[in-house]
Amino acid sequence: MSIELTNDSQLTEVVPPLTRREAVEEALRCYYCYDAPCTKACPTGIDIPMFIRHIATDDLVGSARTILHSNILGATCARICPTEALCEGSCVRVKDSHAVSIGRLQRVAMDYVMAHEVPTLPRFTDLGSGRVAVIGAGPAGLGAAATLARLGYAVDVYDRHDVAGGLDTYGIVSYREPLNVSLFEVDVVRKLGVTFHLGEVIDAARFRQLREQADAVVVAVGLGRVPKLEIPGEDLPGVYDALDLIEQTKTRPLAEINLGRRVAVIGAGNTAVDAATCARRLGAEEVSILYRRDESAMSAYSYEYEFAKQDGVAYRWWTLPVEILGSSHVEAIRCVRTRVAEGDVSSRQSPLIRVSGSEFLMPVTSVIRAIGQEKEISLWQAIGAEMHDGRVVVDDVTYATSIPGVYAAGDCLGRPGEATVVQAVEDGKRVAHAIHQALARQAS
Repeated sequence: MSIELTNDSQLTEVVPPLTRREAVEEALRCYYCYDAPCTKACPTGIDIPMFIRHIATDDLVGSARTILHSNILGATCARICPTEALCEGSCVRVKDSHAVSIGRLQRVAMDYVMAHEVPTLPRFTDLGSGRVAVIGAGPAGLGAAATLARLGYAVDVYDRHDVAGGLDTYGIVSYREPLNVSLFEVDVVRKLGVTFHLGEVIDAARFRQLREQADAVVVAVGLGRVPKLEIPGEDLPGVYDALDLIEQTKTRPLAEINLGRRVAVIGAGNTAVDAATCARRLGAEEVSILYRRDESAMSAYSYEYEFAKQDGVAYRWWTLPVEILGSSHVEAIRCVRTRVAEGDVSSRQSPLIRVSGSEFLMPVTSVIRAIGQEKEISLWQAIGAEMHDGRVVVDDVTYATSIPGVYAAGDCLGRPGEATVVQAVEDGKRVAHAIHQALARQAS
């Protein structure tokens, strides 16, 4: 599938960049803490005081080098990381003022090298030799590939898409991260000497070939599609998988995507917010997020929730879709009110009760499913990896699977909780170092 960069105003990046002067002033607010809590809160361990100090002295190349040393996807994470829950949430300045804008400062440095020159990233001092295959060119795969290349390995990355980047390329709405950011990061990894093999689906037979050719294999295939609602009518035209819709906004002319006037989004996570705000930008006049519980149980970050409301998205709590209606296209959605049992408290684990006689119809022109993602288990099953409860079994430290020389990284690990790009990158780094140590032991 080809991808065309778009300049459509509907999807222009919503958060403006800091000016150079604003960046220096913000950088000077940093206390440059020794043993900084912000660095500890960053899954990839970026030396945050150091990169901010570089900005304060107007050394943006040095700042970017510090970022990329720890997080090869620093440009993406500057835009989409949940900084309020990570680095900025740990900033000591909250005691006397407000957190330093770490994410926006990181973007200043990364935007500069995107427009000018990427700093050289040296190889690590303890080098290995050999060849490693990485299946999946998303955040975890790129994190593993970049680290392995800097450790001295020949790295081949395989992906089913025609363009690398995975979630960053296909699954993040452009007004949060323009497509050129993801493509830039792929190019950074390529310049480290990594070879990409795109448009190739890896089945069991091809996997065996890769395992024979490589000293180790990293499987970083991410998650699958949005699961079905399992209600009548969801196969009607006008019902979308949220991730498919976001991908369409990056691979098709926006004028070809017609959601109509009234859109219902089912789910209340961050992807649901992206789908809802995307629908607004595509011209929908009324967009409602339907959630079977209340605000306290939703998985979306609070700033995502506020962003959707500011965009004119309505939330309908305690609302469960039970049927999608229409003759040849979506026309309405039938819902029922829900509640928790008497004496229970609302949470994502509380059993729900349908309120008798509470059914109602909502006229809609499109319905978007955004109720999470399925675990990607087909490859694990095909190659015979040990699994438990729908998840591949891995070593807690190295992420090695039951198949010798095969490792897992990123969202395909199937961990509970919200998946983040920054954690996927760190998974890739951890696996790369585990492979390096394992191959060094074999060679000694």
